[in-house]
Order: sequence, then structure tokens, then C-alpha cells
Amino acid sequence: MAEREPNAQQFTLDDALGVDSTGFMDLEDPNYAYMFGFLQADGHLAKGTGQKGRLTVEINARDTGILREFQRLTPYNSSITERTRSTNFAETHHSATWTLCSLEARTKINELGLPYGRKSKKITPPRVPFSRRDYLRGVIDADGSVGYTSKGLPFISLTTASTAIGAYLCFYTKKITGVERRIKRNVRDGIYNILYWTEAAQTLGEHLYYPGCLSLSRKQTAADSLAAWVRPADMRVAPERRRWTESEDRMLLRLNNDAAAARELGRTEKSCYIRLWRLRTGLVPMPSGVQ
Repeated sequence: MAEREPNAQQFTLDDALGVDSTGFMDLEDPNYAYMFGFLQADGHLAKGTGQKGRLTVEINARDTGILREFQRLTPYNSSITERTRSTNFAETHHSATWTLCSLEARTKINELGLPYGRKSKKITPPRVPFSRRDYLRGVIDADGSVGYTSKGLPFISLTTASTAIGAYLCFYTKKITGVERRIKRNVRDGIYNILYWTEAAQTLGEHLYYPGCLSLSRKQTAADSLAAWVRPADMRVAPERRRWTESEDRMLLRLNNDAAAARELGRTEKSCYIRLWRLRTGLVPMPSGVQ
């Protein structure tokens, strides 16, 4: 039997019941920063009539421990329930759901940047000071993967529909690892798939999943295991790809000569030829101000 949602009056009695919300969702606190990142990626805020509503997070029952941590960090009444059902991906799926109904708590979380309703493309990094690596670890724990590829290479990845989240991960990770990524939605479902592997994954994993941090235990174990990988002696290090800038594109178009552009830009004639062809055929956009 479905549980009845508490009435609106119950949602507004937190102060009368002696709830101490001091510091709740202070995103400079590593635990709350992680929790908020996880909620943005895997949580759902729903409105009811009047002041009714609820925040829910449903995950695989094997990860119930993280929901208990959220419950411990939240100075409002909340519940954790479990259920088993059939899905498109498994005949039986055992899940756990954390539910928080407090209006005060929902308002705080909403103001920080978790929208009501559909939110996958709307979410952005917080606009208040926050613990960055803990926030990103929460996002990756909810919507990312940590481990080894089928070829035995360490990797960390994130799948997201949010341009802002994807761009921020790339910006932050470049500062930590020196590796640059440019995000691009895949054609099939419009999702960003951002992947770091080999030494970049090791460095990122060590930085995000530091000892004693709040995290999914299985991903913490996976991140710890990345450090054991050693690059095989016969595996060459591929140089980071040099991205074309708008100023380089403008010079390439102005010179309209592969050899001359190669000398001016410090690139190979072949790369200048291919880039010019892509610009002329519309495979890559023209730099701003150029028709």
C-alpha cells in the first residue's frame, strides 16, 4: 500500500519541533557539497498541492549506505524505503529510496540549484562558494563510472545532459590533470559522455576520492584501485591534441596556403590543408565575423 504524503501543516512545523538547521547544505562543507552534487544528478524534486512536495533519491539497494549518510546529515524527518520491481533492464531490480518532505529543506535545496521537475539539462554548478572536488565527486558517483576498460585501462567518466556540468568538469579537470576535453553531445540521444583514462584517470581519482571522503563505497574502492595500474613499456604516450583557435582559423583563411599557414602557425602542412578543407565545406564552423 502506498504511503500517504504528510499534510502541508507537518511540512512547516520543523522549527516548532526543535529542528536545528544551522549549517544545513553549507556547500563549503565537503559532505554537503558532495551530497548536493549527488542530489543534482540523481535526485528529484516534486511539487504537490499547496506547500506539499518531496525530494526523492532512488538508487540500487546495494548503495543504501549513502542514503543513510544523507539522512544523518539532514536535520529534518526523512525516510528510506526499499522495493523490488521489474524494469526494462532487469527482471528484478531491488532499489532504495530516500524521501524528504520538509518545505524548509526543499526550499533551501531548490535555491541552491536543484529545480523542481525535469532538470537534467537545467542543472549548473552552484553559484555560491562550494567545495569543488567534493561536489564533482557527488556528480560522478551519481551519474559517472570509475574502473577499468575492457582493455584494462583505468578510467573515470561522466554522462550528463547538462552543458554547464559537463563544461565545468572539463575546466576543473584540466587544472588538476593538464588534460583538455571539449564536450560534444552525441548524435543518438544528445548526451555528453566525458572520459578520462590512463594517467589522467589516476590523477583525477586520487584527487576526488581522497581518504575519508564521503562517497559510494564501491566507487571509492574502484578509485583506489586505479593507482595500481602501470603503463606497459610498449604503450606509447599519445600527445595531447592541439585545438584550433578562432585566431588560427582566421589566419588560415586569410593566407589560403597550406605551406605559408604551416610556417606562421607552427603546424604541419597536412593539418592546415585538412582544417582549411573542413572550414570551406562547413564541417567545422567559421570563426566569428567570417562568412
